[in-house]
This record gives sequence, structure tokens and C-alpha cells, in this order.
Amino acid sequence: MKSTLLKQEHKLASDISLFSATALGIGGMMGAGLFSLLGLASTHAGTHIPLAFLIGAFAASFSVYSYAKLGATFPSSGGAATFTVMGFGPGLISGGLNLFQYIAYLIAAALYAAGFVEYTNTLFGGNLSPVLLKMITVAVIVICSLINLLGTSLVGKAEMVSIGIVVLSLMVFSALGIEHASIMNFAMRGGSVEGIAVAAGILYINFQGFGVVTNSSSAMKSPCKELPLAMFSALIIVTIAYFVVSTAVILLMPLISIQAHSGHVLAVAAEIVAGQFGFFVISVCALLACAAALNATIFAASNIAADMADKRDISSALAHDVLKNKLRALTVSTIGVIVLTLIFPLNDIGQMASLAFLLVYAVISYGHIRIHQQTGAKPIILWCAIVINLTLFATLMISTIQTAPASAIALLVALLASFGIEAFSRFTSLTGNKPKPQNG
Repeated sequence: MKSTLLKQEHKLASDISLFSATALGIGGMMGAGLFSLLGLASTHAGTHIPLAFLIGAFAASFSVYSYAKLGATFPSSGGAATFTVMGFGPGLISGGLNLFQYIAYLIAAALYAAGFVEYTNTLFGGNLSPVLLKMITVAVIVICSLINLLGTSLVGKAEMVSIGIVVLSLMVFSALGIEHASIMNFAMRGGSVEGIAVAAGILYINFQGFGVVTNSSSAMKSPCKELPLAMFSALIIVTIAYFVVSTAVILLMPLISIQAHSGHVLAVAAEIVAGQFGFFVISVCALLACAAALNATIFAASNIAADMADKRDISSALAHDVLKNKLRALTVSTIGVIVLTLIFPLNDIGQMASLAFLLVYAVISYGHIRIHQQTGAKPIILWCAIVINLTLFATLMISTIQTAPASAIALLVALLASFGIEAFSRFTSLTGNKPKPQNG
């Protein structure tokens, strides 16, 4: 029996390589945020979008440090869902946080699905009917979910191929774009300090994918070495890509044009550089990137849900029959993403996703401080993660309340409902387990 378990553990450990884990992180990050949220960010930051990306990456680096230390110490397919239990102990706080975190992953996946549909419509001249767009939405989400059934190794390989194509195409576009642009005539326009901070908050979702890598830590041969390297490698690669690509965009297009083509800025910028061919190539890359991010995020969400089902101390609310195995967890996650994508527009989902993860990362870093001696993490770095994430959260929340109140309300409802549902589930579980009084 022991020999069989060791073989199973060895098989699990060989499921994902360092390169596959890095690709999974890049796939989780390089999605709809880059391709579809530049226009929204420019309404706040003006042409200072590259600076907003750098601020977002700087903020994310502290959380990457926290997650890397936690993932290396507590490798699990549940990733951050396990971290909350380690930091706060099993109970209502960790259970409610994990339920909210699960919802946050569904929101992020919905963003990537919305980005995919936006660029699909762009490829067809923006003439697709609303009904057909909804059908495409459902189809791409279901297909990405089915890919996840084929196993961790295949997911990693699929990410490597698609993201390799995307990164190469974006680098070529950036080089041609900067060469094509009239740099001498360029002048920075728009954007206040507060506006740049809001834009950094909006674009923060671009770095959410680093959390996806922790869900593969239990499938690594040596998570202590490979997990931090994979996470920081993914962060550095996408930060360079974001900075260079966004620089090319602001050099090629006037600010008013960036805002006018909000959902598909990169395709229009590529058309300026290489005509219809450039437009087509970047649009296809957007589809690949959004699909890869959708795939990686559903992978993370379903793993969290499955882990919750196996361990009731992670979240009592999700540890019912409906999530009793990975297939059912994946099914529930898929339905949740479809519903969110059909209800909320792309920009609203983008703001909700960034707000959710800024809050989640801050809270998990606080829980990490309580156990930092086990992980070897430095408290000062964890406090930086908390302060920076909460500052961006507050700045973006104020802006969201002013510009998209429905998104802010929906997120707050999700947060309160997470703890309410968790509390109710734990209460009913306790009362249901009480011994019945004996008669006579």
C-alpha cells in the first residue's frame, strides 16, 4: 500500500515542469487585461499607461513573494485556499475568504471570456449579433473547461504553445510599432497621480495569474525551488511585455483614438503598423491569450473548489455533493463563469476582478504574517504587500463607485454573501450533526 502511494505521489510530482508552470503563470496573466483594458486605463492615466503597468507589477511583486513562500511551504492543488487556513486556522474567516476567492477566480475567468468575444466580434467588423456573441461566449468557456479535464500536463503544454506564439507576436509588433512611430513628436497627455493609481488598480488583474501557479505546486518535483522561480519568471516576462507593448500603443495612437477603440486597442494599433495583416495577427493573438488565460483561471478555480470539497475546513459552504470531485467542481465553475460573462460588460468585469484580487492578496498576506516563522518570509515585505494592495483597492473602489456603481455593489454583495453563506453552512452542519435525543 505504501509503495502504491509513493508511486502515485511520484506520478503527481512529475505532472508539471518548471517551464510548464511558468507558462501557466504567463497564460493566467497575459489575457484580456492587456488586450481589452488599455482603453479603460487610458481614461484615467492618459498616455501614462506604461507607468501604470510598472506600478501594478511593483505592487504584485510583494504578493508574489508572499505566495511563493506559502506555496513552497504548503504545496497543494488548492493553492491560496490552503494558505488562508494556514494563516487564520479552520473556521468562518478562512472559509468565507476562500468562498470569496473562488468567486474572484470566476470573475477573472469571465473577464478573459469577455475579452475573447470582444476580439472575435472585432475580427468580423463588429457586426456579430448579440445572440451569436452569447453563443460564442458559452462555447469558448465550455471548450476551455473540457481542456482542463485532459490533465495538468496537457494544460501546461497548451499554455506553452499558445503563449509562446502570443509573446513572439507582441514583441514583433512592439518593435515595428516603436520603429514606425514618430517619437520626436510624442508628448505625454492626460493622467493625474490619482488617475495613474486608478489605472494601476484596473490593470492589476493582468498580474493575477501568478496565483494560478501555486495551484500546481503539489504537481512539482521541487516546489521550494521551482515555484518561486516560475512565479517571478512569469511576472518579469509579462511586465516587460506589458511595458513595451503599451509604449508602442501610446506612440502609435493619439489618446482620443485609444479611448475610442477601448476594447480592441491593440488590433487597431497593429493595423497602423502592418495594415489588415497586422490587424488580423494581433486579433488572433488576443484570442489565443484570452483563451489561455481563461483556461488557466478555470484550472485554478476548479482546483480550489475540488480542494474545498475534499477538506471541509477550507470552506464548509462548498464542501457538499455538488463539489465532491474535480468534474463536478469544474462543471460548477464553468456555469459560474458563463453567468458572470453574460451579465456584466467587459469593463465592469475588469474592475471587479482587480478589486477582488487586490483585497484577497492583502488579506492572505496578513494571514501570512501570523505564520511567517514557518515559511521564512520577512514580515516587512508582507506588510508592504498589505499596504500597497489596500491602497490600490481603496483608490480603485472610489473610482468604481463613481463610474460603475453596479460593479462595486456586486462585488460588495459577493463579499458579504461569501461570509453569510459560509456562516449559514457551518451553522446547519453543526446543528445537523447534533445527536438526537433518546426516547424513553
